[in-house]
Amino acid sequence: MASEKPVTLKDLTILNKENLPSGGGFMILPSQLGYFDLLRLELVLGAIEIIYLVRKGAALHPLLRAHLERESVHAMEFTPGETELSAYQGAMKDAAKSGAVIIYLPAEAATMTSPMTTVPGAKLEFLLKAEVPVLPLYVHRRQDTALPTERRYTDAETIFNFGKLLQGPELNLATYQEVLLLLSEQSISEAPALELSLGYALIQGFKKFGTRNSVVDGKDDKILRFDKIFATALALSRVVRSATSKPRVGIILPPGIGGLICNVAVVLAGKIPVNLNFTAGRAAIDSAIRQGQIDRFLTADIFVRKMQSFPWPPSKQLVLIERILPKMKFAIAKWLMLSKLLPSAALAALLGIAKKGGNKEALLLFTSGSSGEPKGVVLSHRNLIANVMQFGSRLGMQSNDSILGSLPLFHSFGCTVTLWFPIIYGLHLVTYPTPLEVKKLAELIQKYSVTLMIATPTFLRSYLRGVNREALASIKLCVTGAEKLPRTVADAFETRFGKRVLEGYGLTETSPASNLNLPDPEPLGDPEKGYVWLPSHRQGSVGHVVPGMALRITHPDTGKPVPIHQSGMIWFKGPNVFEGYLNDPKRTADVLQDGWFRTGDIGRLDLDGFLYIEGRLSRFSKIAGEMVPHETVEESLVKAMGLENETVRKIAVVGVPDVERGEALILLTSIPGGPEHQEILDLRYRLLDKGMPPLWIPKKMIRVSDIPVLASGKLDVQSCEKIAKAGM
Repeated sequence: MASEKPVTLKDLTILNKENLPSGGGFMILPSQLGYFDLLRLELVLGAIEIIYLVRKGAALHPLLRAHLERESVHAMEFTPGETELSAYQGAMKDAAKSGAVIIYLPAEAATMTSPMTTVPGAKLEFLLKAEVPVLPLYVHRRQDTALPTERRYTDAETIFNFGKLLQGPELNLATYQEVLLLLSEQSISEAPALELSLGYALIQGFKKFGTRNSVVDGKDDKILRFDKIFATALALSRVVRSATSKPRVGIILPPGIGGLICNVAVVLAGKIPVNLNFTAGRAAIDSAIRQGQIDRFLTADIFVRKMQSFPWPPSKQLVLIERILPKMKFAIAKWLMLSKLLPSAALAALLGIAKKGGNKEALLLFTSGSSGEPKGVVLSHRNLIANVMQFGSRLGMQSNDSILGSLPLFHSFGCTVTLWFPIIYGLHLVTYPTPLEVKKLAELIQKYSVTLMIATPTFLRSYLRGVNREALASIKLCVTGAEKLPRTVADAFETRFGKRVLEGYGLTETSPASNLNLPDPEPLGDPEKGYVWLPSHRQGSVGHVVPGMALRITHPDTGKPVPIHQSGMIWFKGPNVFEGYLNDPKRTADVLQDGWFRTGDIGRLDLDGFLYIEGRLSRFSKIAGEMVPHETVEESLVKAMGLENETVRKIAVVGVPDVERGEALILLTSIPGGPEHQEILDLRYRLLDKGMPPLWIPKKMIRVSDIPVLASGKLDVQSCEKIAKAGM
């Protein structure tokens, strides 16, 4: 038998210990439990009798198996199945009545990084049917979510977080999962790294990866190492600092080395970057500048000339980087030397950058305005560091991996994932100013062996035309967000390139990533020999919640909590949830309640923790008292109209007021054809034949030249509604 290493509670943090009953008579159901976790749990429980519960034939770590074979250890094996359930329940109840604590031992499981649990949903459901009170235990190893720039935690540094005791009607899978997610949020919110300021984290990243990683500007194939980027940003930060006394600085640039340097420079100047949406209308841009109280803007001559329709501020407010950077060679050289000589703390002190940022504003982003005037979303240092940590811990990328950065920097996804994430995690970045030129992007992917591709479904459609399969051979992960991923796009992309599209989900208010599908893990061994395999991807879902986020579901009308397996309004809580809307306490209060954020999206969780988004509340219509999801109707229309292979959005469904039924659905289409009245009648019969409820069928069809979309690829709901109302 393997010798046992002495175990203490020195490296263990216990949260909510008051939830641990003083006596026995319950089962501890942990998210995961390794050998040393088990020994520490025994110390925590003290003299209470323990009975270990393990599935017969389960693959356990040799040390765990050896521990169970000790004479002083009591173990009970079970075989899940309906025929064994009654006998198993009886044995469990007897053990609980005797005053023992039953501890379930999960088998070794193949999972991707930072899973919520290593126990499959079906097994959890089986265990909960024993009707024995259950104490959820979330086990978090700090090293699983540590930033690469942090001191590396040891295996021993662990958090035990005990949930409330579940009994009676609460003994069900939905309640257990909801509690486990809340415990995850509490545990990861304890991470010391979350107190870092964004500026300090960037300094650490540049110091650690300065000579190892680089940035490519795909426009001219210019390559700069991180240390050169850092020195240039440091020099520019002094200019920014002296240019304005205002706390926020506007940046009007597309993705590229210039956009990256400007954003870092603004942060190192101790100010707040505001990447402005240069594709928006004048009213939205003026609103953003006014709300942000911005009087200085970083941009470039070439971009000013190219974007002549943009309502440019007076030239005295513009800082044109290609005019001033060539004059700063000496300053850049000086900062390059200082950045190498000085440790992070000394460099931060010299710059006036605080080590801690906490809940102070670090970044201001504006919502797309797809359903109203843009709202200023205030993201704190804690929000951004948290989301970089959450996203990075799930992806598990290495320092030789590279990201394609072509999404707009004013887009929350593009900002977090292609600005802060690669610097703090030490990944190569390949940039290009637009996501639309897919042939050029494919060339860059192939030339620089890009491994992580970030896109939206709208932009993915373009790759299906004229891009060779070999061009995307290096891609390990193709992650999409911002809008629902149509099954037809996902299937066509996988068929053409052999790459599965991994749908994620997030909002500007969650910094943005909240959910992510990942490639399924490789099996550890034969399931027949007791090994467990947990899926990391499920078609149609947006994946698992990222570590450190809690989730709850409420009824869309009443606001009352419902089980998380039931469709309803999605709420999130976590360190990446924003601080509120800029100078707008009313709208902030509408969506933030006791730390919980109301997303405005309708969805549900399945038995294995995958989240399904069924539509945005603004994309539902209440027709004769029934909630009708626009996106579901659109999916049926795509099939009925034979549009499965279209690479550009051809239809959109919107709701308009209707005297008789409250609302009516209107179909916008860019497909040319005959009389609209006759076509909608024909379409109605086809949809009825396929079983669609009559209330879900559009009342009218309106032809448009193009379906309005935003720069991010999202449907421009506001413009669609205006067209529909004008056509009534």
